[in-house]
This record gives sequence, C-alpha cells and structure tokens, in this order.
Amino acid sequence: MATVTVVGAGLAGCEAAWQLAERGVDVRLIEQKPLARTPAQTTDTFCELVCSNSMRGASLANAVGLLKEELRRAGSLILSSADATRVPAGGALAVDRERFSATVTERLRAHPRVTLESRVVESIPEASHSSPVVLATGPLTGDALAADLARVVGRGHLAYYDAIAPIVSADSIDWDKVFKQSRYGKGIEVGDDEAYVNCPFDELQYRAFVADVLAAQKVEPRGFEEVRYFEGCLPIEVMASRGEMTLAFGPMKPVGLCDPRTGERPFAVVQLRPEDAAATAYNLVGFQTRMTWPEQGRVLRTIPGLEQAELHRYGSVHRNTFVDAPRVLDTRMQLRARPGVYLAGQVSGVEGYVESCAGGFVCGVMLAQSLLGHVVTPPPPTTALGGVLTHLGRDTNDYQPSNVTWAWLPPMTDRRMKKRERYEAMSERALSDLGKWIDGAPLARAA
Repeated sequence: MATVTVVGAGLAGCEAAWQLAERGVDVRLIEQKPLARTPAQTTDTFCELVCSNSMRGASLANAVGLLKEELRRAGSLILSSADATRVPAGGALAVDRERFSATVTERLRAHPRVTLESRVVESIPEASHSSPVVLATGPLTGDALAADLARVVGRGHLAYYDAIAPIVSADSIDWDKVFKQSRYGKGIEVGDDEAYVNCPFDELQYRAFVADVLAAQKVEPRGFEEVRYFEGCLPIEVMASRGEMTLAFGPMKPVGLCDPRTGERPFAVVQLRPEDAAATAYNLVGFQTRMTWPEQGRVLRTIPGLEQAELHRYGSVHRNTFVDAPRVLDTRMQLRARPGVYLAGQVSGVEGYVESCAGGFVCGVMLAQSLLGHVVTPPPPTTALGGVLTHLGRDTNDYQPSNVTWAWLPPMTDRRMKKRERYEAMSERALSDLGKWIDGAPLARAA
C-alpha cells in the first residue's frame, strides 16, 4: 500500500490527510511547526486561523453557506471541528480559534493511519503515481519551497499580499457608546449575545476617521516585492484611497442597522465580532490594515467606543503564494510538469478558510479513488465542491484567487427566478446531486 506525503498541516492539508486516511490510505503529514513558523503563526497546533475566526455566512442562499453544508454532509474534518467549537457570530459560523485548532490536531494525532513528522520542507519531495505528494503549504509557502515550485511551474508562480484585522480586548470597549445588533435583524434582537457589536459614527466623525487612515504611516513593502492585493480582502487604507465614501459602502456600511439610542441609522459603523466563546476579545470586521503598529493604536482609538482599546493583535499584511492553476494543474489537481505532485488549498488559487478545506477534501477523495483502483469521480459540477475544480480549471488570461461564488456553479435555466429564489434553487440542486454522488461514487463516503 502506498503512503501519501502531505506537506502542510493547515486547513487543506489536514482535510486531505483525513479524507485519505478515512478511506484506508496511509498518510505522512509533514508540518514545520514547532521547528519553524510563518510570520503570521503564533501557536504550534494545526489549522491555526491567522486572520479572522469566521468561516462566514451559513445561509444556503449564499455560496459559502452551501459549500459549508456540502462539506458537513460529506464528512469534513474541518467542518465537524468548527461546529464543535463555534462561538456566537450572528448568521455566520465563527469558532474559538484555540479550541478549533486543538480539536483538529488531537483528531489527526489519534488517527491510526496518520503519521506526523516535524520538518521544514525546502524542495518538492520525490513523488510518483504510487507514492504521491500533496503540497498544501498555504499562502505563506516558505521561500525555498516556493522557489522550487516556481522552478517547476515557471512563470505560473505568482504572489500578492493578504491582510490581517486587529483584535481588541472586550474589557477595553466602552459599552455605553456601542450597541449589539445584526444587519436587518436576521432573527436576532438588539442586544442579543449573538449580534455583532457596532461602533457608530456620525458624518463628521466618519470623515475625520477616513482622513486619519489616509494620513497614517504605513508599512511599506520591500523594494523587490510587487504588491497585488486580493479584492476581497483589501486593507482599509487601500479602500479609503479609492474615495472618501468607499469605506461607508464597504466594511463600514450602516445598512440594516438602527442605533437604539437615537432611533436612527448611523452614518457609518465599525462592526466587532467575538473571537472566542467567552467573548473576551473582538475582531474588527473587515479592518485589515498595513498601518504601522503605533499608528494603528492612534487611529483605531478614534473609533467611538474604542478610545481606550487594548489591542490583543495588530493588523498586518502577509504574502500569499499561488500558482496559475488552469495552466499548471490537471483535472485531478496534479502538477502537469511533475506527475505525482498535487496542490491543495490556497497555493492552488482558492481564497478563504472554507474554500481551502474544500480543496483539500476534493484532492484527498480523488487521490484515494485513484490509489485504490477506482475510477476517479469528482463531486458533480453542479455542487459547490465540484465548483472548486471549475474555478481551478477556468481558463483566463489573469487567473486570480477567488472565494466561492455562484459563478463556480452552472446557472439555473429558468431566468425568470428572482435572485434569492435562484440561489436557493441552486443550493437545492447542489445538495440533491451531492447526495447522489455520496451514495453512488466510489469512496465518496469514507469507510
């Protein structure tokens, strides 16, 4: 029996390793921690969530909600661990990041078919069809390994920058100046523990805040680095530079909110989301930034309610490494230039926690099917899981990382449907087709 080497114990690597092991394939999972860490990592556990603690919306009327439900039904390690460690977040799935990482780590350590190895991998390990390698090294793939990958795929190797939002202590929030409420209620009453915390701005406060953000000193990239931001995770100063009202229509939009003290909608808001089950700390939603740490302390304390904010974590930017998947990967997520080597997660060009997990799941299942002598049968293209392969294979002149969107799935033929009705119908179709795949495809269901 072959052993699959999985490099990287992040979301994609852990999911791929679990799916392979659950189907009877031996796995060697290599992780550089505790010997080394990326600049964004602070713990020695697997699946460390270094940005937000949210896996985003749960509604089946949005694409990421559908993807999570598919993973849940298909037996995902990541989703079951997230469900077991969730914290209040309105209509989103957010987790206690320490408990989540510990849960994933413990389950993999206990699996009889998973062998763990701590080692820094600086080149692509030797691989073959019978002894394959899965690279799931994430957005911060080490320089040496990234260089070796670049050598193999040529100019398909690209880089851009992702940004991390700050975290503040709950005790340091002025609760008399903020209010709890989720947009449009969504079934949650004002003041409910599961609602977001809102820091309200009037117009003068908002315009002064934008001016402060623009004027603040920023951490500049090194001279040889080309900054290519992902549109779905822009630093607030980049958004502010596009126009004074950009933030008010972005992460600071007040729509669907009403300040109970005034009975009116604020001009703008900063929303805070709990970081842990006890709500001892809060994440500034959508507030990725590359302001210097002293400037972050100054500017963020001009937010109403955060005048005395204690920052548990400052915002920062980090590199994201990914390949031009349509040109360098085949339909099984295998490098065309190096048979036996597979890519999963953000290094393949998906963006987001759930999408990385999905990439690991799909890669693991297809690889298990191949190794155990079955016809490789991926999830149907009408599902969000199948949409991972649609995204990776979509030919474009400028391939970019992407969160899951409805564009990953084929549209409904009935164009008369309203948007929400159409999305709900696509979800219904997807879950029906996923169920048929789980019941009928070889090894779609773990042993």
